[in-house]
Amino acid sequence: MLERSTFPTLAADPARPVGLHYYSWVVFALGFGLLLSDYMSRQVLNAVFPLLKHEWALTDTELGALGGIVALMVGILTLPLSVLADRWGRVKSLMLMAGLWSLATLGCAVATNFGEMFIARLCVGIGEAAYGSVGIAMVLSVFPRRLRSSLSAAFIAGGPFGSVLGMALGGTLAAHLGWRWAFAAMAIFGLTLVAVFRFVVTEPRLKAQRARIGEDKGDAAAPKRLALRPLVSALFSAPSILYTYVGSAMQLLVTGALLAWMPSYLSRYYGMATDRAGLTAAGFVLAAGAGMIACGALTDWAARNAPTRKWLMAIAYSTTSCVLLVAAFHTPAGTTQMVLIFAGMLLVGGTAGPASAVVANLTHPAIHATAFATLTLANNLLGLAPGPFVTGLIADRIGLLGALQIIPLAGLCATLCFGIGRKYYAADLRRIESERASQAQT
Repeated sequence: MLERSTFPTLAADPARPVGLHYYSWVVFALGFGLLLSDYMSRQVLNAVFPLLKHEWALTDTELGALGGIVALMVGILTLPLSVLADRWGRVKSLMLMAGLWSLATLGCAVATNFGEMFIARLCVGIGEAAYGSVGIAMVLSVFPRRLRSSLSAAFIAGGPFGSVLGMALGGTLAAHLGWRWAFAAMAIFGLTLVAVFRFVVTEPRLKAQRARIGEDKGDAAAPKRLALRPLVSALFSAPSILYTYVGSAMQLLVTGALLAWMPSYLSRYYGMATDRAGLTAAGFVLAAGAGMIACGALTDWAARNAPTRKWLMAIAYSTTSCVLLVAAFHTPAGTTQMVLIFAGMLLVGGTAGPASAVVANLTHPAIHATAFATLTLANNLLGLAPGPFVTGLIADRIGLLGALQIIPLAGLCATLCFGIGRKYYAADLRRIESERASQAQT
């Protein structure tokens, strides 16, 4: 293992060129496409919940387990696999991940019972475990850092957009061809993208692009391997980054629950058929994806001269979405409820951009994949994994409507964490910059 090296400062260099090249957008497009495949493979299950429940006589708790196991595996494995990706190579790692989750999704298509489906879904989770963190690190590496909130939000929005496609296409295919073809189609899409990615994205091309836009300064001095102790310190020493991890996870608990259960909710309380429920739920998820992008861009604009405003924006998103969603599920089924759910979904993912930007700003680019893996770990273990499962557990006792009236209250925990984190952020940033400046002098 190499000795600890000095991290160059995170402060922006005003003289740094920020001109973009088309290859940056090619990398973004392919990375975004694979994230679509990731979530299409993950969320297609939600569209066929009613069919599986009927065919295999499953309980809501079992359905929630099929949805939650993917996020659980992502939470458990994202950090170690991301550390390996930082060392082994991000491009090779991404191809391996995407190939695994696509083949596992094909396994879902041929499952004959709950146990086989559970194992296949577990393998989907293993494949997807580190994609979000490694993928976003790859994308951010070929863009200027001034665009981090916008690009982070736009990239992460691939999750909701992939969920939209997974539920909409999955519901339609399941209604016309059977639920097995819904999984098979997602697998074919993923394997096709892996083949394209293999020939277009390479480590030498990424390095050349970083040099072209001036984002490779300090690469020679940046450690390829960092000892465990300084790595842990870099990831967890700042109080503001800890509150960011937890706040982001609490908000995603709400998001994950709604992504998983909206098709079932529409089927049970609005009497929609499988295909129509999938399409309608996809519309709500599309709102979440569009909201992520819009909120990320709005955050960059609002914080262009005052970076700490990112925290205020995150607080506003989490608080407002909580109020809207709680009000929605206490409103009788009908147009008013649908409008409130739509408005809540627009803002529920708004914290993704600010949270990712904070993590990027408080860690060195050399360990960004590991840093985003830590954020992903928190998001999944505390948010996306328990969200669908806990909702199903509560639904088996008081009904799905009652569960969805309770789950959005997790947004209040997110608001509290962002509020506390904001108080530490400026001091944490100054301390980290000071430590690195001192190291540079020695």
